[in-house]
Amino acid sequence: MMEVKERVSRLEEAIEEFVKSVGIEFNKLYNSQMRTEAELRAFKEEMRAFKDEMKVFKDEMKVFKDEMNAFKDEMKDFKDEMNKKWGDLARKLGTVAEDIVAPGIPYAIKKTFNLDVTEVSVRRRKRIDGEEREYDVIAVAGEYVFLIDVKSTYRKGYLDEFEELKGDFFKYFREYKSLRIVPVIASFSFSEEILKAATKRGWLAVQLGGDYLEFINKDKVKLP
Repeated sequence: MMEVKERVSRLEEAIEEFVKSVGIEFNKLYNSQMRTEAELRAFKEEMRAFKDEMKVFKDEMKVFKDEMNAFKDEMKDFKDEMNKKWGDLARKLGTVAEDIVAPGIPYAIKKTFNLDVTEVSVRRRKRIDGEEREYDVIAVAGEYVFLIDVKSTYRKGYLDEFEELKGDFFKYFREYKSLRIVPVIASFSFSEEILKAATKRGWLAVQLGGDYLEFINKDKVKLP
């Protein structure tokens, strides 16, 4: 009888231990499930917040796209306006010889060299044997004929072109053969390189300045 009681007691202890063990594992599983559900809820909240942020971002991108389209339209209008202004300016600069240099050169020559200009012509053009030469401004003063090459912006390559024009002048305009050629380049401004090159060749340089037209290298270049 004692042996049966001991066995029953041990069985009860084993069952109790098993129940405890099962309870512990159940608690672990329950807690794990609760954490998983909490994490899932947190994840859902994060995804909802992310979705809202993406919607805001999408709206902002739409606004940005609209602004960019408006900017492109404005830039197109600005480009069209600038092209128009550049066209107007190009047409205006194309008349520098007629509108600025020709009217002002007699005064500049008189003031600088004390010579009276007796003749001024603009864009003189002549064709001989199928070849044509054109000179921007020709001014006659005393025993000199001033050949003036006019450019809104004077570039290095223009120097050699003018050298060729100068060399052909008497061939095309024999009526000036008794006069001495005074080569002149004229522009709104000159780079140091261009000014030095012209001075080295013995050419005068005329620039639009405080006195309207000014021979800016007159101290280094003398009349021939």
